[in-house]
Amino acid sequence: MSRYLFDNKHDSTPDRFSILETTYDPFSRRRLEATGLAPGWRCLEVGGGGGSLGDWLAERVGPAGEVTVTDLEPRWAESRPHASNLRLLRHDIVRDPLPGGDYDLVHARLVLLHLPERLAVLDRLVDALRPGGRLVLDEFDCSWMPVLAAPDESAVALFQRVQSALLAELEKAGADPVWGRRTLAAMARAGLGELTAQTYAEAWQGGGAGIDFHRVNMRQAAEGLREQGVTDEELGRFYALLKDPGFVVNSYALISCQGRRPLRT
Repeated sequence: MSRYLFDNKHDSTPDRFSILETTYDPFSRRRLEATGLAPGWRCLEVGGGGGSLGDWLAERVGPAGEVTVTDLEPRWAESRPHASNLRLLRHDIVRDPLPGGDYDLVHARLVLLHLPERLAVLDRLVDALRPGGRLVLDEFDCSWMPVLAAPDESAVALFQRVQSALLAELEKAGADPVWGRRTLAAMARAGLGELTAQTYAEAWQGGGAGIDFHRVNMRQAAEGLREQGVTDEELGRFYALLKDPGFVVNSYALISCQGRRPLRT
């Protein structure tokens, strides 16, 4: 049975959301702006997490527009103030009816990657668009994360070992760690046109904010990592490595794919 590896009820969730927002929000906002986002638009943000992008969308569409933000666990987004044109919903995109339709823009970041039903969910998101509406999916390709600098080769081997164990746990939970590279083709098969894609990555140095994403993820997945053969001693060395300024690794590559639902003839 599939399960979401990074349960949003875990106490490390705010840290994960904070890192995602700091690292990837500027890129996601640029991609959303590229849709032609304008005042008066109706937007759906699926899996809104901490709510930062939903708040930004609400500001951009203004009082004449509206933004619906959904999440399995919306309490993190509920903890911050929101504009009156934004509504938050507890919602399971796999099982629950969609909260409306005829959206000008639908966006999801790092949601479909985790869903075994991702292709069926993609079809539902396309159906939620008005004719001419835009879908933007931001997804990781976790396969390309080269170590750019390390104190020695054993540090490289340790990082790769722990990271490989995490990817195995993701696959066991029903996720597709390389979904980012498959997303554009899937959107084409779903009937979208005017397809574009851009990829964002940066260097994460030990002791910095971005690389702490690995600590948060490994902490939450620790039980499964042990089942994969990773020892507590190895995890301890891994956490120490993430604090070493001499260790630098490429971030997860975020591939942002955009498509447009055809207009009626």
